[in-house]
Amino acid sequence: MEDRVRITVTDHVADVKLIRSEKMNALDPAMFQGIADAIEQLAGMAEVRCVVLSGEGRAFCAGLDMASMAAGGTGTSLADRTHGDANLPQHVAWGWRTLPMPVIAAVHGVAFGGGFQIMSGADIRIASPHTRFAIREVYWGLVPDMAGIALWRGIARDDVLRELTYTAREFEGAEALALGFVTKLADDPWAEAHALAKQIAARNPEAVRGSKKLFNLQPDLGSAAILQAESDVQLGVIRRPNQIEQVMANMEKRAAVFVD
Repeated sequence: MEDRVRITVTDHVADVKLIRSEKMNALDPAMFQGIADAIEQLAGMAEVRCVVLSGEGRAFCAGLDMASMAAGGTGTSLADRTHGDANLPQHVAWGWRTLPMPVIAAVHGVAFGGGFQIMSGADIRIASPHTRFAIREVYWGLVPDMAGIALWRGIARDDVLRELTYTAREFEGAEALALGFVTKLADDPWAEAHALAKQIAARNPEAVRGSKKLFNLQPDLGSAAILQAESDVQLGVIRRPNQIEQVMANMEKRAAVFVD
């Protein structure tokens, strides 16, 4: 993992960087495995309350390294469900959604194809206005197959997704914001993402994780099941030490001290 992805934790925020900068963080077999390993590592880090995901160098992620893929692909079968419901390529995008803590993508340069789908796995996406985006797969005669179809539900309209997929055209930050792919634009997405992550990390981590769990459930459940899930998750949060500490800290106008 160390030659493709770097994780640094400070004050309960994990800074996760794709570090294949000489290739604009394009996805080769080592990058696929490095991202999967990073997701697995983060899943077990109880002290991490928020993740900021970004790319080092000139880009977030340029998508597939086509030369590398031509030489043998990812080395894994697309048919095999190696990571729960997902195969390995799907997991490097979908896995961010399954992490218990929120993930903020800080996006700059380009986010094409697989990079666009990895970005879409984040809870919140902050991008530079000049970032170039594309659902790029049809350009190469392929279909989006890194969990994009599942992740884009609720992000953008169906007809918009079809147009962008069928044409593989590029678009920039303002259009990405208008269409719903980006949460907000910032000249320095990484700094903006870390400022937001700091705010999230200051909240009761059990409440934040519980809220993410509910948001993840809602696309696939009916109203009755969502209502029940709200109650079930709340019963695991209310009157626990962290929730009581949040109330006391608010009343005493001080920073809360939580147990992770």
